[in-house]
Amino acid sequence: MTPSSDSSDQRLSRGALTALVVGSMVGSGIFALPSAFGRATGGLGALIAWGIAGVGMLMLAFVFQTLSRHKPDLDAGIYAYAKAGFGDYPGFVSAVGYWIGCCLADVACLVLIKATLGQFFPIFGDGTTPTAIAAATALLWGVHFLILRGIKEAAALNTIATFAKIVPILLFIVVVIFAFKGDVFALNFWGGEEPTFANVSTQVRNTMLVTVFVFVGIEGASVYSRYAKDRNDVGIATILGFLGVLALLVLVTMLSYGILLRPELTALATPSMAGVLEAIVGPWGKIFISVGLLISVLGNYLSWSLLAAEVLHSAAVNRTMPSFLARENAKKVPVGALWLTNIAIQVFLLVTYFAEYAFTLALKMTSSMTLIPYLLVAAYGLKLAWTGETYEADPRGRAIDRIRGAIATIYAAGMIYAGGAKFLLLAALLYAPGTTLFIIARREQRKTVFTLVEWLLFGVLLVAAAVGLYSLAAGTISV
Repeated sequence: MTPSSDSSDQRLSRGALTALVVGSMVGSGIFALPSAFGRATGGLGALIAWGIAGVGMLMLAFVFQTLSRHKPDLDAGIYAYAKAGFGDYPGFVSAVGYWIGCCLADVACLVLIKATLGQFFPIFGDGTTPTAIAAATALLWGVHFLILRGIKEAAALNTIATFAKIVPILLFIVVVIFAFKGDVFALNFWGGEEPTFANVSTQVRNTMLVTVFVFVGIEGASVYSRYAKDRNDVGIATILGFLGVLALLVLVTMLSYGILLRPELTALATPSMAGVLEAIVGPWGKIFISVGLLISVLGNYLSWSLLAAEVLHSAAVNRTMPSFLARENAKKVPVGALWLTNIAIQVFLLVTYFAEYAFTLALKMTSSMTLIPYLLVAAYGLKLAWTGETYEADPRGRAIDRIRGAIATIYAAGMIYAGGAKFLLLAALLYAPGTTLFIIARREQRKTVFTLVEWLLFGVLLVAAAVGLYSLAAGTISV
């Protein structure tokens, strides 16, 4: 069944698309930034990290904007661009990688919700106790049946949640500005280490996967472009959402260095933003931020659930995923994709019981899984500008987009390198079995499963997965 993009009651405005971008990006990550950055770097390293991430992700946002304008027929966003640029299997890898990343982001949300409650109700512990997992399971399936009522209804709820969660973040920023101590910030500037280039570069590298995680969701409007009232709104919503969120992320991070020393930031429990505010105004600050976090993460969880199901559904409609994932209900909700998504989240949620640092693992794995799809999108934007396809009437724009595409591609490749081999191997462990969906789809269509080049790509993936599995068994990498 084809997507019902002609249905006027499912159309989304520019504001709703922007809210999808902001709602997807602003979630669990921003509330954990003070301690996450405190563990990795001082003020200078944080500034450099945000500078690199800001420029790289802005270029990626421009690529999404450009592709929405030059390739309006590709209305499934991140998956469709990879397939159009590099073929069926790379397109599938982009879709399944992004989908798994969305599922892991939802797991991070669920763990953080229960960990926050655990600060007031010890039975929830760090978010991975049996009681916490049972409560998270109830929430998982409650949201599942909410989304089944309709995409527009879920998107409207996401818009409300987006505005609600911005309020405590803005209040935090205002309070911290007035309490900011220049001498504390100065002591934190070099991270308490000798002021050398080597130390700062190491600090910056240690923060990069964190910065990727908090920007994941920048493609929210692009993924839902088939629902846009005006296709031009897709690119505008992406840029507006990105710039607004970037300002919030930088302010929360940098201002916290002026409240507590780096060792104190490092020691803060999740959500560390609550600990920073508590240090200024007392216990009510912790409660206030915790309530804000619960609203924020619930909205973020809803956004990720919508994005995950939509990517699977779009890939199935385009015959790269099995046909059962293309099924929709009477409300035009992709039910097949939604069921598989939430079953996967349930499995990952159960695995968190065995993970030592479940939230951090889910955060970094989300980044690792989504970086390859980002790399393929950036490379496709660069490919279009390089070859001149669709640029016949816009030679000046082609030169600008070539530069933007090149920077976005280098940034995505650099982030994969910065993440290190561990997360690439763990990602391969998820990519390899996920390829089963591609094989099913090809057999349904009575097509050759892989071309020669695709066999080589799959072979590399299998080798990486085998190395990852061996490393897990040998204990050389851990979860």
